[in-house]
Amino acid sequence: MFRKILIANRGEIALRIIHASKELGLRTVAVYSEADRHALHVRFADEAVCIGPPRSAESYLNIPAVISAAEITNVDAIHPGYGFLSENANFAEVCEASHITFIGPSSETIRLMGEKDRARQKMAEAGLPIIPGSEGVVPDEDAAQRVAAEVGYPLMIKAAEGGGGRGMRVVREPGELLGAFRTARTESEQAFGSPDVYIERLIERPRHIEFQVLGDQAGNVIHLGERECTIQRRHQKLLEESASPVLEPETRERVGAEVVEALRRIRYTNAGTVEFLLDQNGQLYFIEMNTRIQVEHPVTEMRSGVDLVKAQLLVAAGVPLRDIVEKVEFRGHSMECRINAEDPETFRPSPGRITAFHVPSGPGVRVDTAVYADATIPPYYDSLVAKLIVHGNDRAEAIARMRRALEMFVIEGIRTTIPLHRRILADPDFAAGRFDTGFLDRLVKLPAE
Repeated sequence: MFRKILIANRGEIALRIIHASKELGLRTVAVYSEADRHALHVRFADEAVCIGPPRSAESYLNIPAVISAAEITNVDAIHPGYGFLSENANFAEVCEASHITFIGPSSETIRLMGEKDRARQKMAEAGLPIIPGSEGVVPDEDAAQRVAAEVGYPLMIKAAEGGGGRGMRVVREPGELLGAFRTARTESEQAFGSPDVYIERLIERPRHIEFQVLGDQAGNVIHLGERECTIQRRHQKLLEESASPVLEPETRERVGAEVVEALRRIRYTNAGTVEFLLDQNGQLYFIEMNTRIQVEHPVTEMRSGVDLVKAQLLVAAGVPLRDIVEKVEFRGHSMECRINAEDPETFRPSPGRITAFHVPSGPGVRVDTAVYADATIPPYYDSLVAKLIVHGNDRAEAIARMRRALEMFVIEGIRTTIPLHRRILADPDFAAGRFDTGFLDRLVKLPAE
């Protein structure tokens, strides 16, 4: 087992990794920017190293600074959390070259899955259904017109190395194609350093379903069920749950087995998530894979009883899956609300000092956060303040517990999305499981970008 690990992240996920590490008897090193000097992950780690100014590019995304901190503190491994460097193949490669274990898949696998067009091809070869579209990157406008004619409208243009809705454009008719193609390429270049895009058919009013996977170094892979991540704003998830209220048991079993087999073929290691769109006919289509722990991993933990972060550490240390997860048994229903520091009406960021902070408790309630009363939410990073997770015997009980917990969650001094989540939970269509990725647009009038 490792002796000491460095956590290349901040906020609640850094604290979550510290929790798992302490239970395994591992020492931890926190890295932090000048804006996070008083953060809880700095306080509770065994050691802490300042790696730069507040801006992410000069601190949490600064690979030389992170590696230097790892070397001076003599760590065995680095856990990247989610975001920042977690899916950066170059960072994983530098860790490997520095003889520091990267707690995640290999740099080769990260690079493969990070190139969305190659990932689609690889998963199609492994038997997963994919949305009809271009075979690889679309190089120019002439090729875009040819592919569009073959795929048909409406269609979607996507950044090949992107995510989070950036470099993505919907095209409903031929007259919109070239303008959208140019815009997507420009946005992709600015966001990801590459103008490469691909084209696929647009699935109207889909649901977003993802399967949690875990693989060990001996080539064994398991899945830990699916999560429903359909409640989104501009491709950013707001609420997740497990199990999906609409996925048929036969589909769940069949696709879960296909996912496991596909990842065995590429010898996937550590935690990851295989993401799908579910169309209105109940057909799942592979869209991408996230080669890291997800923000919403507690939903799976609450339902399966598996500590995913602890499992990541054990797998990276060479422990076989059979010694980590004896048997996967799902229990009840779990749900997570992401509480963000945003105005719930305009969705503008709301950084500032928290003057009062009270988290809910009681049966089936969990809160993952690195916030406390008098803490400051800086303007430099993701707006996530806390994750409110509940578990119930069934979906109805989970919804009732989430409503109760949201009513008892007090955050003052900044504006948060708690009122929006209350509105979602009170909606009869949500309660009945009748929603798609356009649900929030219909529930509230979102401001223009």
